[in-house]
Amino acid sequence: MELHLTGKRAAVAAASDGLGRAIAGALAAEGCRLAVCSRDAGRIEEAAAAIRAATGAEVHAAACDVAEPGASASWIEGAAAALGGLDLLVANAGGPPPGRIDELGPDDWDAAYRLTLRSALELARAARPHLSAGGSALFMTSVSAKAPVGSLAMSTVFRAGVAALAKLLADEWAADGIRVNHLIPGRIATGRLTRLDEAAARRAGTTAGEVRAGIEASIPLGRYGEPEEFAAAAVFLLSGAASYVTGATLQADGGMLRSVL
Repeated sequence: MELHLTGKRAAVAAASDGLGRAIAGALAAEGCRLAVCSRDAGRIEEAAAAIRAATGAEVHAAACDVAEPGASASWIEGAAAALGGLDLLVANAGGPPPGRIDELGPDDWDAAYRLTLRSALELARAARPHLSAGGSALFMTSVSAKAPVGSLAMSTVFRAGVAALAKLLADEWAADGIRVNHLIPGRIATGRLTRLDEAAARRAGTTAGEVRAGIEASIPLGRYGEPEEFAAAAVFLLSGAASYVTGATLQADGGMLRSVL
């Protein structure tokens, strides 16, 4: 399948590790030119160097905490200047901490809003003037956007907001030939997932390994996914191969979500 990604200019947020790193690497392998960011300058430079070495791609790295008001806009402006515009946006951020509603205070909710929903909105607003016709934006959400998870209260609330934002932007940007979709990761084997399993184990008085085994038994494909598998779905949605796909929700979850819609 021809993905029509060679030479495309992509901005990938939160790309030093996990899902963002996997997506950035996959886009580079398909011939994209990249701008990537994360909160930690050292880690994003290391990630960029590794992607360059593996793919030969042009990669511009910058430190940016997308939870800080105005930081996303500054990074996007720099990315567009370095690449001569943008074709693709991956609006990504680390997930908020776990916790139930009765365990979380107002400051927790404010921080989670800035990290998860406000960052997605700011990335979109900043990128829009630079996105070319035929471009594409992709938002990361969560299974909690479709099936609320009590122990992930902040993710449940704000990821659902990101999903709604993606649907609204798909309508607004379609007239200019820009597609917008969102992608739901299931249990993808990243550092964040390991931390979530460890937190669940502490609450249950068991081990992270036992938590993982129990969850894997509930997944039809019987295992956690790999970041590269998730990235392949992301690259498809961003690519020209998905030229008639906008406003869509795709889940890469091994069959974990069983909702009909």
